[in-house]
Amino acid sequence: MFRLGIIVNPYAGLGGTVGLKGSDGADTVAEALQRGAEPRAMERMSRALQVLLPWREHLHLFCYAGDMGETCAAALDFTYTCVGTPTAPVTTAFDTCEAARVLMEQGVDLILFAGGDGTARNIADAVGTRQAVLGVPSGVKMHSGVYAITPESAGQIVQLLLEGKLVPIAEQDVKDIDEDAFRAGQVRARFYGTLLVPEAPQFLQQVKHSGAQVDELAQIDVASEVIEQLVDDTLYIIGPGSTTHVLLQQLNLQGSLLGVDLLCNQQLIATDVTAQEIREAINLHAGHVRIIITAIGGQGHIIGRGNQQLTPDILQRVGKENIQVIATREKILALQGRPLLVDSHDPALDKAFAGYLPVITGYRERIMYPVGFPDQAADSASAL
Repeated sequence: MFRLGIIVNPYAGLGGTVGLKGSDGADTVAEALQRGAEPRAMERMSRALQVLLPWREHLHLFCYAGDMGETCAAALDFTYTCVGTPTAPVTTAFDTCEAARVLMEQGVDLILFAGGDGTARNIADAVGTRQAVLGVPSGVKMHSGVYAITPESAGQIVQLLLEGKLVPIAEQDVKDIDEDAFRAGQVRARFYGTLLVPEAPQFLQQVKHSGAQVDELAQIDVASEVIEQLVDDTLYIIGPGSTTHVLLQQLNLQGSLLGVDLLCNQQLIATDVTAQEIREAINLHAGHVRIIITAIGGQGHIIGRGNQQLTPDILQRVGKENIQVIATREKILALQGRPLLVDSHDPALDKAFAGYLPVITGYRERIMYPVGFPDQAADSASAL
């Protein structure tokens, strides 16, 4: 019987769709809920656990009561044991730390947790490298290397362990940023510690690379190509990142480095918008909408990391054919052949993106590059 501990930070990623760029702190949680944000961490943990349903008889789950784990375990009819209860209805970092500590004392084989970089920090505080853990990506800012690339991929890593496959474990970096500075458009990320994580490269995301050393001239070349292709009277939804920020700078516009901006006729019509504001803008530009996004350095995600404002319904309305990916050649080469990744919070939509997308990599230069999804990773794993 495999003893699997699960921890859900119910409020992880809560601020993503409403433009808050994180969920650390009670005030941020309250603000996100006031703006209409919907919790999604429990659903993402459920997606990871659904992969393990065929192994239900070989698993015993250990969890905290309520939305910190029990809700997911009970809904999927897993055999489980509650080992504790949150201190209050709105859970805190203290509850996450306590849950991790108690689960380690229970002797679980692996702690599977749903959260973001703040949650990873809490767990690192509680267990360090004394306990194997694995993250189900559920936050806004996931710079750490402790997360699977999607919820399903987290389940597939656990499945490899259940199948008795050779899965090495290694220390992976936990990184976090100052959320207040992040909301002000400044990235202050630092190494926080390490966690012991099952190492399945086809399923595990990489640590986010800093863009500090990116050649700005290469970004300007990319921007020049994009600007030549801009169409009048078309709404452009510009995703976050340094590459897209340089694009706006080349238009003499001051966009939000870490938010989603709206552009029409080479003028900003709104900055740092929420998902609802994007929907309203699309309604005014029906049939003339495009999205411009870039890849996360080192990780390769184009959807689902830092741009959760681009919700599945928005992506479907705009259409894959109207989504333009831009990235310097250096950023693409740093992926070492790994595909671009989509984790939209809608598995069917993720799969629809699979195949190849054109990527603008310079002036009059574009390449076709693969986009992956969890089932492809599973095929790779079957060859192990």
